[in-house]
Amino acid sequence: MSERKSNIFTQAKNEMTGWLNGITKYTAGHLNYLGNFALFCHQTFIWLCWRLPKREQMVHSLHTIGVLSLPVVMLTGAFIGMVLAVQTFTQFKQIGMESMLGGVISLSLVRELGPVLAATMLAGRVGSAIAAELGTMRVTEQIDALTCMGTNPIHYLVVPRFLACLILIPALTLIADITGIFGGAFYCIQILGINEHHYWENTTNFVSLFDVLAGMAKSVFFGGIIALISCHQGFHCDPGAEGVGKAATQSFVYSFVAILFLNLLLGIALDHLMHSLGISSGLVKG
Repeated sequence: MSERKSNIFTQAKNEMTGWLNGITKYTAGHLNYLGNFALFCHQTFIWLCWRLPKREQMVHSLHTIGVLSLPVVMLTGAFIGMVLAVQTFTQFKQIGMESMLGGVISLSLVRELGPVLAATMLAGRVGSAIAAELGTMRVTEQIDALTCMGTNPIHYLVVPRFLACLILIPALTLIADITGIFGGAFYCIQILGINEHHYWENTTNFVSLFDVLAGMAKSVFFGGIIALISCHQGFHCDPGAEGVGKAATQSFVYSFVAILFLNLLLGIALDHLMHSLGISSGLVKG
C-alpha cells in the first residue's frame, strides 16, 4: 500500500515538474523573442538617425507599399462605409434620427474603423509580403551576402521599408476614410433616401479636426509596428519554404494583435488628451 502511494506521489511530482518546465520554456521563449525584437528595433532606429536610405531604395519601397495598396485600401474603405450604413439605419430610423447617420458613420470611420481596418488590411498585404521577401532572402543567404560585402542589411533592407510604412500608411488610412465616407453617403442618400443636406451637415458638425488628427496619429504607430514586426520575422525566418510561410503568417498575426493593443493604449491616451484640452467629442457636440 505504501509502495502504491509512493508511485502515485512520484507520478504526480513528475507531471508537476513537466508542467513547470513547459511553462518556463514557453515564458523564456517569448521573453527571448521580445528581447531580440527590442534589439532589432534599436538597430533600426540607430540606422534611421545615422543615415537615410538611397533614393532608389525609397522609391521602390514607396511604390510597393503605397501605390500597389491603393485598390485594396479604397475598396476596404468604401465597403466599411456602406456596411455601417446598412447596420445602423434600422435602429436610427426607429427613433426618427436617420438623418444623423452621416455624423455617426463619418466619426466611426475617422476615429476607429478607418485606421484599424486599413492597418489590418495592410498588415495582410504589405506585412506578409515584406516578411516573405526578407525570409526568402534569409533562406537563400542573400542577407548574409550583403553582410559579407560590407553592407549593413538593416540599413539596406529594413530602414526603407520602415520609412515607407511610416509615411504612406497614414496617407492610405486617410484615403480609406475618404472613400468610406463617400461610400456611406452614396448608400444613405441614393439607396436609403436620406436627405442629402442633413446628411452632410451632420457630418461636418460631428467630425472635428481633432478626430481626423487622432485617427492619423494612430495610423503612424500602426504603420511603424507593421514594418518592424514584418521585417523582424523575415530576418529571423526558419530554413526552407515552410519557414518562409510561417514567417509571413506570424507577421500578420503578431501585427494584428499589436494593432489592437496599440489602439487600446492610444485610444486611452487620446481620450485623456481630449479632456485635458477641453475638446468635446462629435456626438456630444451634436
